[in-house]
Amino acid sequence: MMRFEDLLRPTPAGLYCPPGDFYVDPVEPVDRAVITHGHADHARAGHGAVLATHQTLAIMAERYGEDFTALRQGVAYGETATHNGVEIELAPAGHVLGSAQAAIRWRGMTMVVSGDYKRRRDPTCQPFEPVKCDVFISEATFGLPVFTHPDDREEIARLLHSLRQFPERAHLVGAYALGKAQRVIRLLREGGWDRPIYVHGALERLNRLYEREGVDLGPILPATGLKPNALGGEVVIGPPSATQDRWARRFADPVLAFASGWMLIKARARQRGVELPLVLSDHADWCELTDTFTELKPEEVWITHGREEGLLRWCELKGQKARALRLVGYDEEDEEAAPAAPN
Repeated sequence: MMRFEDLLRPTPAGLYCPPGDFYVDPVEPVDRAVITHGHADHARAGHGAVLATHQTLAIMAERYGEDFTALRQGVAYGETATHNGVEIELAPAGHVLGSAQAAIRWRGMTMVVSGDYKRRRDPTCQPFEPVKCDVFISEATFGLPVFTHPDDREEIARLLHSLRQFPERAHLVGAYALGKAQRVIRLLREGGWDRPIYVHGALERLNRLYEREGVDLGPILPATGLKPNALGGEVVIGPPSATQDRWARRFADPVLAFASGWMLIKARARQRGVELPLVLSDHADWCELTDTFTELKPEEVWITHGREEGLLRWCELKGQKARALRLVGYDEEDEEAAPAAPN
């Protein structure tokens, strides 16, 4: 009798598929990898062959260079690739541009690796699509009941209100270079902000990639070559690390904002010196996680990289069979390990 572990099993290098002889989001170089999305803790350079969405492959090439792998295989959403008799289908995950769940099928068994995902609307990527499966392998970044994220539009409205309240001050928003920054820009545009948005150099190449993929970011200008006390009343976006260094000192009495699900925890905002915390996450919150388990009704839920205990307890109370994989090498939220561009 086949076991689920015959199709996918945790290893030190990541989730491994023995019959297909490939890994999903491996944390070290392997011969063959399926990559769910372009964040640095899931998409590493040096694999022999990589299967991913076309957008994820483009992101990896932009970040690591065209030779990030010896062989690329781009797959569209809903398209099926087969390797050693194992079918691999990629479905939208709603996390960032090109992000995918990997649905892996073999001998009548279906296991879905979620990668990172969220269920709410994001104007910069395709929404999550549930895939019926025997086993759903879920992230648990915000896997505690305290993490119930507010409406994105309300958070952007707070930023726009601050801009009206303090027109003499620059508003410096820390946002991860891939996904979060572009989402903040699009949400600002939808909120009515049509003035140029100034960006750190680390964002420029990924912004152009998003534009090439059809995401209209509006007028964007580089936040470089500025005189002291510059950009009062304007929005400036940079990676979180840049908001703590000399780059941030050139702006006019900046209001420091940070867009992250962790801004729900006031102590984290204080530790970073954040004046305007914006609770904007590209990960599913507690309700999105548990609603997904309820909707899919898989035979088993496997929980990985995050707060596993809370979800394990929820599954126990609901009669849902679950286990924790305790994989290592994945960040809690997407602090980028990829090298930043000069500012």
